[in-house]
Amino acid sequence: MKDESAGDRKYWLDDPANVRRLIWGLVGVCLLVVAADLFYQKHSHFGMENWFGFDGAFGFTSCMFLVLAAKQLRKILKRSEDYYD
Repeated sequence: MKDESAGDRKYWLDDPANVRRLIWGLVGVCLLVVAADLFYQKHSHFGMENWFGFDGAFGFTSCMFLVLAAKQLRKILKRSEDYYD
């Protein structure tokens, strides 16, 4: 029986072809969700909410803002490496 250590084991995301398939699958799902925007009636409070693809663009922009704000906040809140020593 072959003894596989942690270094010898190959996972499905170790193969670049699988990573490429995963990325293209996510792109396809995102395009389908944006295309679904054409097929339902919106009940919005503000005019810009009726724009095609607004929800996806707003979500992406908000997430990007949160990541950038967290990077700046880290500069203020981080502790030195030996803080607990």
